[in-house]
Amino acid sequence: MASSSKATAAEHFDVLIVGAGISGIGAAWHMKHQCPDKSYLVLEVQGDFGGTWRTHTYPGIRSDSDLYTFGYRFKPWTGTPIATAQEILTYMGEVIEDNDLAPNIRYRHRIVAADWSSEDKLWTLTAKREDTGETLYFTANFLWMCQGYYNHEKGYTPEWEGMDDYKGQIIHPQTWPEDVDLKGKKVICIGSGATAATVVPAIAGECEHVTLLQRSPTYFIPGRNENELADALREVGIEEEWIHEIVRRRVLFDQAQFTHLAQTVPDAVKEQLLNGVREFLGPDYPMDPHFTPRYRPWQQRIAFVPDGDLFQGIASGKASVVTDHIDRFTEKGILLKSGEELEADIIITATGFDLSVLGDIPFSKDGAPIDFSQTITYRGMMFTGVPNMAWVFGYFRASWTLRVDLMGDFISRLLKHMDDNGAAEVHVELREEDKDMEIKPWIDPDNFNPGYLMRSMHLMPKRGTAYIWQHTQDYWRERDELPAIDLEGAEFVYERKQAKVPEDA
Repeated sequence: MASSSKATAAEHFDVLIVGAGISGIGAAWHMKHQCPDKSYLVLEVQGDFGGTWRTHTYPGIRSDSDLYTFGYRFKPWTGTPIATAQEILTYMGEVIEDNDLAPNIRYRHRIVAADWSSEDKLWTLTAKREDTGETLYFTANFLWMCQGYYNHEKGYTPEWEGMDDYKGQIIHPQTWPEDVDLKGKKVICIGSGATAATVVPAIAGECEHVTLLQRSPTYFIPGRNENELADALREVGIEEEWIHEIVRRRVLFDQAQFTHLAQTVPDAVKEQLLNGVREFLGPDYPMDPHFTPRYRPWQQRIAFVPDGDLFQGIASGKASVVTDHIDRFTEKGILLKSGEELEADIIITATGFDLSVLGDIPFSKDGAPIDFSQTITYRGMMFTGVPNMAWVFGYFRASWTLRVDLMGDFISRLLKHMDDNGAAEVHVELREEDKDMEIKPWIDPDNFNPGYLMRSMHLMPKRGTAYIWQHTQDYWRERDELPAIDLEGAEFVYERKQAKVPEDA
């Protein structure tokens, strides 16, 4: 079917939002409240809303950052700071119901192509219904990508020698089977991040024993799953809206201080973090090598461990930690480089995920493929030469949702600015002063270097040395700068829609 025929057969919306996770539902709220005159639609490949919190069903699944900042600014969070997946889904469901967003969300729609027409100033999206196989077409003036940043259908598992020899069961947490039986089983959980730190204490009381096997340790923040300030404000009858805003500001202030200290006095912060772990494991536990990372704090994400449950499991003897490299899998388990063999009935590979750049959707412009790795990012939101599109990519050192709200304000303001000026297209281009700047990878690996980013950096857009051509990960700076962006700045290029000339003219 030709592009013009697709557009003729398509449903049209002013704004099309891709993804019904935490970003997409937030984007829909902003469209409803900030741009009520515009039509919008959310397309989601899964059978329901939730994104990450719908995909992941492994034991103990929970947030790794506090809900006062991970929650939206417009809806108070009233539970414990660290929440279960079900609690987060309930919260999101209330946002959908309270704001009547459901009629604007369509599930089981997989986008298989997206093409921009310079003539029509429209995106045409081709989607397939997951349940019926039907092919559908949608056009939109603006495309708002909220599909997240990793492959939801399959987690990342390295290829180790001998995996086919292993007689037990291998499970990746992202595709956790419903019928797995852990009772009386010896379990190895490979990994050292937030997922491993969640799974291990969740199953420690059910299986015979669980061993956390890590190549290298990571930092954790253990603490009580409560917010004393929130509890004190509730005790004196402060309204939840006020509590949410006050606690949110306090948490963000504390996070800013912590981030600054991690960069300026990393050794002191490192010792503080290790002391938090020692409180649970005791002074004689071998912190090195098991909980003493080789990198400075905040070069990778630091997960909060509520009530220190991971360390409680280790202290009780139900769980243990081994820090070593894997030589190969064996019939009975895993042979380590040290020569020790760990036996297990079940091996859990909490080894991360694969980055998905813009949902791995084939994008094109006037039929020619768009290679995002050859574009330069504008503040991690827009890309040089790609019209009428924005991508929500959140923060690593602060809650993802903070950027959803900031971008909701920015995009709403941008759309209104285009209307006020009769513009049908906006894209970003390098300014004259940017033409000779050095072009670098998406993010500085010395600043932040998790494995999923390092493995796929070649797929990501580039950044420039000029500040506006970077995703800085600095929420505390962006909360002031994004609302003040000059939409008539030289980096923004606007175009009107050309009137079609009659064929007999």
